Amino acid sequence: MAFREWAGLVRGIGLALVLATGAEAQEFFTLKGHGGPIKGIAAGDDGTILTASFDNSVGLWRDGVPRWLEGHRAAVNAVAWLADGRVLSAGGDFTVRLWGTAAGAARELGRHPGKGIRLAVSPDGSRAASASWDGTARLWDLAGGAAPVEVSGHKAAVNDVLFSKDGRRLYTASADGTIRLWDAATGTFERRIVAHGFGVNTLALAGDESWLAYGAVDGVTRVVTLPSGETMGDFTADRRPILAMAYDAGTQRIAVGDAEGFIMLIDSAAWEVAADFRATLSGPIWALAFSPDGANIHAGGLDNAMYSWPVAGLGEAPVMADTKRSFLTPPGQMDNGERQFQRKCSICHTLGPDGARRAGPTLHGLFGRQAGSVAGYPYSETLAGSEIVWSAETIDLLFDQGPDHYIPGSKMPMQRITGAGDRADLIAFLARATQ
Repeated sequence: MAFREWAGLVRGIGLALVLATGAEAQEFFTLKGHGGPIKGIAAGDDGTILTASFDNSVGLWRDGVPRWLEGHRAAVNAVAWLADGRVLSAGGDFTVRLWGTAAGAARELGRHPGKGIRLAVSPDGSRAASASWDGTARLWDLAGGAAPVEVSGHKAAVNDVLFSKDGRRLYTASADGTIRLWDAATGTFERRIVAHGFGVNTLALAGDESWLAYGAVDGVTRVVTLPSGETMGDFTADRRPILAMAYDAGTQRIAVGDAEGFIMLIDSAAWEVAADFRATLSGPIWALAFSPDGANIHAGGLDNAMYSWPVAGLGEAPVMADTKRSFLTPPGQMDNGERQFQRKCSICHTLGPDGARRAGPTLHGLFGRQAGSVAGYPYSETLAGSEIVWSAETIDLLFDQGPDHYIPGSKMPMQRITGAGDRADLIAFLARATQ
């Protein structure tokens, strides 16, 4: 669908609510339109906002209206702005993509052997870094097109990357419990900054690079001095794990998001907690970003929308409206077949005729339909050319073997339903619900 048509649709059904620029940024607002949870956010200096979503799309929001950047073949996990207005993204399809937003077209910078999780851009805008669950980071030349530099040495997934303020070094955080420093030109290991013992998920760096903050899977929120790595502050709450951080140098605030749906603001001038706000009814905070003036904090989680709160009024602000996803419904309120659908399928698929911008095609009319045949959905080459016809037998095989074995090369997540009774209940539910 063309951008103009999307813009008309968005206005017609009232998705985007409030402009995110100038004085109006100091209000609560939402950006709605994605078909999946929000995994990454980046705020531009002109008020334009980028959102990365589980629906395989990047949303580029101007005046509250989205333009969809399509091309990833799996969830988009991270987005970043370049100084010239282009967009960088990384996703579960292992690719790092560079978008020329005027045309909405992208070129693939390259691939990791695993999912791309976070991105950082060097201060001069000439290079980018990507963190991947393959256990490496990569350094990408955005100007001359030189081959990427691999940063390897961690013993588990790399969860976050940050450039030093002069762009000469790279900080990495890993599931192996360490934060390490590397030469950003050669990828050479320099030293270990932190050995935490539990996986480190996210980082924030002081404007003058005097300290580094990190959040870990055991719920720790800690600040260490640089270059020594000695602890200078601990803001751990009784919640876990920490999933996202953002820092605004102007207001000297660190935002911390956790798996319980809280956003904590730390005043790094006084080193005290300025606010601790429950942003969701349930579920995690996966993405955080400050508005350019530091007046608002943008957040994303399980809901299919980005939410933004004025920092000054967090105590009175509303929570995310729709984060109690259907798959969190208590088991007693649905039969086993519906429960299997909600747990395994509902994030990616709808049951009605409208696909609703989900990561997967609608399941409406599933039985008797040839695989890869829903008009307008960008199937993988493997599934688009498949001779599979969906039936009780083929759906059973799909979840018994797992999509990665039954349809190698498919975009479907690697998951199985090992119990024959659970598969039978799911099939019976789908037979009723997809008619």
